[in-house]
Amino acid sequence: MTVAIFLFSLLGAMALGMPIAFALLVCALALMVAQGSVDMTILSQKLIEGADSFPLLAIPFFILAGELMNAGGMSKRIVAFAMACVGHVRGGLGIVAVMAAVLMAAISGSAAADAAALGTLLIPMMRAANYDVPRSAGLIAAGSIIAPVMPPSVALIVFGVIANVSIGKLFIASIVPGLMMGLALLIAWLWVARRDKVAVMPRKSLRETLLATRNALWALFMPFGIVGGMKFGIFTPTEAAVAACAYAFIVGTCFYRELKLRHLYPLLVTAAKTTSVVVFLIASALVSAWLITTSSVPQQIAEMLEPFLDDPRLLMFMMMVLVIVVGTALDFAPTLLILTPVLMPIVKHAGIDPVYFGVLFIMNNAIGLITPPVGIVLNVLSGVAKISMGAIVKGVWPFLFAQTLVLLRLIIFPELVLVPLKWMF
Repeated sequence: MTVAIFLFSLLGAMALGMPIAFALLVCALALMVAQGSVDMTILSQKLIEGADSFPLLAIPFFILAGELMNAGGMSKRIVAFAMACVGHVRGGLGIVAVMAAVLMAAISGSAAADAAALGTLLIPMMRAANYDVPRSAGLIAAGSIIAPVMPPSVALIVFGVIANVSIGKLFIASIVPGLMMGLALLIAWLWVARRDKVAVMPRKSLRETLLATRNALWALFMPFGIVGGMKFGIFTPTEAAVAACAYAFIVGTCFYRELKLRHLYPLLVTAAKTTSVVVFLIASALVSAWLITTSSVPQQIAEMLEPFLDDPRLLMFMMMVLVIVVGTALDFAPTLLILTPVLMPIVKHAGIDPVYFGVLFIMNNAIGLITPPVGIVLNVLSGVAKISMGAIVKGVWPFLFAQTLVLLRLIIFPELVLVPLKWMF
């Protein structure tokens, strides 16, 4: 009965067009009514407590760092570096897209932002070189979803706060899966594009390659600085976000000289607006999470999953199937905010490492960004490439399959996530 009230109130509010944060509050209120103890004071107190979290400070700073990086010229220098390295290979622009996606994922953390940036830079070049445009857009879409998986991912921070899991460990554990996603895309691209008759870009001279490398060096150093700083205890994830902002500002103003003081105000406003939405979502989710726990919703779902509790791998597989199904109908944020408090008690009861679950959960949600009919990243690339949604859905399928295979491999071999985590900690 409680599960039915939870689903009906949440989905009903969303069906009426209510923003997800308010839908979560309506869901919390419905659960309070079901418990027979409606107290708006507790609801408001829990809402404030949800936003009152030190790790959440990392979110505005990482968002601002991403804005500073794009305005400061880091994105286009990363693409130019990749072009200089592999642009002359047959199908090289696709390889460039994958390389650039992995490198930008390590400095931005936003799938939609990476999709827009890479699509704007590469789609015109790929169209002019006679590449299949829907397939090229599909590749860029699949590459951009690496951003929520690799540090400094805002999604990992949100999950860490809601699930009470170490954000530093989530950051470290997500590096290998993110790189595996990039490698899977590279293999898939080389397979599907092997017979294409496309124009080959001229090989860059050694001088041009060295110049592109030198220009991109400051951007390439940033992810190593963030991860290395956390590994050696120089700073926490929250302090790493502040350091990333300072670094992006100094590089953009003093070295690349594309970031001007007049740019700061609009960048700060954009970052503040994005942060306000994200933090309000998290606070609302934590209110719902508290009431979901007190209403025994996880216990009821655990009873449904009880046949799988003795086999962690099979349980992980069933939970990932659930996330995939939900992800086809809901966007990244709602799926993350709704399912985290529901599934985490089951994960802990089954003895599954919460960090391992968190990485796969975020990866699964990221894959949902390129699954129709919602697929927000597909919508972004459809607009950038000026092609229909149906065309880009057709083009993304090989790469969606490759990313799903990576997820399945990590379910079968959890050591791929856990061994690097144990080495780093």
